Amino acid sequence: MDERDFYREYFTQQIPQKSVWSSWVVHLSLFLLTFITTVIAGMEWTTGKMGPYEFNNLSVGLPYAVAILFVLSCHEFGHYFAARYHKVNATLPYYIPFPPIPYFINFGTMGAVIRTKGRIKSNKAMFDIGVAGPIAGFVASLAVLIYGFANMPGVDYILKIHPDFFSPDFGKGALNLKFGNTLLFAFLRDVFTKPGQFMPPMSEIYHYPYLCVGWFGLFVTAMNMLPVGQLDGGHIVYSMFGEKVHQHWAGVTMLLLAFLGFEGIFESILSLNLEIGWSGWLFWGLILYFLIKIKHPPVEHFEPLGKGRMALGYLSIFILIISFSPAPLVLSM
Repeated sequence: MDERDFYREYFTQQIPQKSVWSSWVVHLSLFLLTFITTVIAGMEWTTGKMGPYEFNNLSVGLPYAVAILFVLSCHEFGHYFAARYHKVNATLPYYIPFPPIPYFINFGTMGAVIRTKGRIKSNKAMFDIGVAGPIAGFVASLAVLIYGFANMPGVDYILKIHPDFFSPDFGKGALNLKFGNTLLFAFLRDVFTKPGQFMPPMSEIYHYPYLCVGWFGLFVTAMNMLPVGQLDGGHIVYSMFGEKVHQHWAGVTMLLLAFLGFEGIFESILSLNLEIGWSGWLFWGLILYFLIKIKHPPVEHFEPLGKGRMALGYLSIFILIISFSPAPLVLSM
């Protein structure tokens, strides 16, 4: 099917007008709500201040909101257009807003999802739909991070937020949040910052909207790229290697999540500060086990993928490795 046939078929589908209108209202309403909650979250992350909120101050959160919606949209529309290309009926993205909750780690959104209404019959279609989202989201996150590092404000920026930033007593006795480093984040930091240039520590990254969003994009990409069940990574590994290999790596991944999760709990209880685990991985593992499931459902037609798709699959696995942090969120006193 060439591009003209694809769009002709897409725009001439007979869908009841009432259903189309209702669907657009839902999608647009969720998008607007998510825009509002991410603007608020962006203001909180950037300034370090919680509510009450003044309308004039909300503009501070706009760069964060626009950037995070850009990353989420690239990811979900990657899935969407791949699904439509393979004639799999799919919805537009459902954006998931998350309202501000005091003293709760809040990015303003719980992500976005699309729903496929048709059955995916081949592993090639499964692969294309599965890989398109994380690749698109990763590229968007990479672009946001590069822009953030290339346009890093000077030290005066952090001093406006924390006037006592260079004080020996800064942060003592307070609850501190630290973002976990990743191979890619560290690499971009070294490449795009100049020698002697001020670079905020990982405990202050969230005050910089583009770095915060880029880091969040890598975090979400890594979570979705785990080779378990019907996660994007599960679709990719299953389509590349088949059921047995997928089950093997899904089992290894679940054990790794359990180890990192319990390690994070022990670190919190014993105040070890080793930063090699996160209790949230245990929670994510429970969601995978009970809701998403570990096993990948079979497809009707399974055949070896071509060299191009296999190369793209290995690239996606590499993206998982450089985007993953064993301790993405560290809380300490």
